[in-house]
Amino acid sequence: MNIVRNTFLFIYVLLFSTSLFAQTPVVIDKIIAKVDNHYILKSELEAQYQQYLQSGQGGTPSKCQLLESLVVGKLMLAKAEIDSVIVEDKRIDGELNARMEQMETQFGSQKNIVEAYGKSIASLKDELRSSLREQLTTRKMQDKITGDVKITPREVKAFFDEIPKDSLPYLPSEVEIGHIVRLAKVTKAQKAELIKRLLDYKKRAENGEDFAEFAKLHSEDIGSGKRGGDLGFAKRGQMVAPFEAAALKLKPNQISEVVESEFGFHLIQLLEIRGQEYHARHILLRPDYQRLDATEPTRYLDSIRVLIQRDSIKFEKAAKLHSEDKPTQDAGGMLTDPQSRSYKLPLDNTMDAALFFTLDSMKVGTVSPPLSYRTEDGRSAVRILYYKTKYPPHFANLKDDYQRLSNYALNKKKNKAIEEWFEKAKKDVFISIDDEYKECNVLKSNSQ
Repeated sequence: MNIVRNTFLFIYVLLFSTSLFAQTPVVIDKIIAKVDNHYILKSELEAQYQQYLQSGQGGTPSKCQLLESLVVGKLMLAKAEIDSVIVEDKRIDGELNARMEQMETQFGSQKNIVEAYGKSIASLKDELRSSLREQLTTRKMQDKITGDVKITPREVKAFFDEIPKDSLPYLPSEVEIGHIVRLAKVTKAQKAELIKRLLDYKKRAENGEDFAEFAKLHSEDIGSGKRGGDLGFAKRGQMVAPFEAAALKLKPNQISEVVESEFGFHLIQLLEIRGQEYHARHILLRPDYQRLDATEPTRYLDSIRVLIQRDSIKFEKAAKLHSEDKPTQDAGGMLTDPQSRSYKLPLDNTMDAALFFTLDSMKVGTVSPPLSYRTEDGRSAVRILYYKTKYPPHFANLKDDYQRLSNYALNKKKNKAIEEWFEKAKKDVFISIDDEYKECNVLKSNSQ
């Protein structure tokens, strides 16, 4: 279904451009495009092409289409510099922390990461920071271009009516699934060990050693750690509640007792209070997520499951009250498809294998026993699954697939807004395409 796939291509490349630290094909590299002070390498285009093929998006875009999308991305970066569109370091640090934690969970340790990439953690972080800055700036610029783009039901119907009837996608079986998640707990031994370490840093800092140096050497908050734990000024309500409550009880330069939050264990030093803002730094230690205790969460979910089976509480209400998975908690535990943003998930090879086989052994309307689970940010957890609904395979239609079609139509409209922006913005900067790709006509006006 090319009409649907093409609505995604620009936005796919802009938002999901080449994976950080991805293995690129072996090519004789050269610069194939220049956009102001930004460059596109041949290896970058080849890597993007391979990544799209592996993404499960369907169809095969031409390399000319991908090159045009990469040029649009670089043009957004160039225009962001001209228009002073800036992504704050704090946001980049937050993304950097999350990515590094994901990598450490994936590889098991920082040592394994170093061996896999043949680079130091510091070098990898520098590369990752640069890539993240580009990605986040591009996203912010794209939001500026498409932020006001909306879609109406009339436009969704018009979009659907434009699709040739013999090109309507045949959708696989789809399911609606919910889950209730409980995080594995820190063992008493782990907790005691982390508290002991932080109290030792506190004692030594109060005896004259440098708190900032301890943060640089030992804090597991990667972003603030390199700045000596400095978090800058924060508005009241910006930090998680346990952290803020402890920080605001302190006097300037005073160090807190050990504070536990959802992120780990903190040692906090208040530096300054300025009106409704406060300036603090901290040392963060996290437990080893491979050694957490799942006994209590398993028992907890067992009891919730019994209540649901007895119809003493509805699954959705139980999820809102008891799930520790924030992204799904407010939605009653229901999982969404990241592509369509629908509660209907394709029951095909794009689904996680463990989830697929678990559903294969369940009946619709039932709740699973507690199952081991790894959250998106790498935490050990336990969850129960609710197999709410199963839809048979069918050709797309407005009644059953309105949300999916609405998202397709919205992306098409955003894509058009980006194309119109490109036509105007390309006149403001220098753009050059290598002769090897001249036939792509990247700079040719769509009106010609």
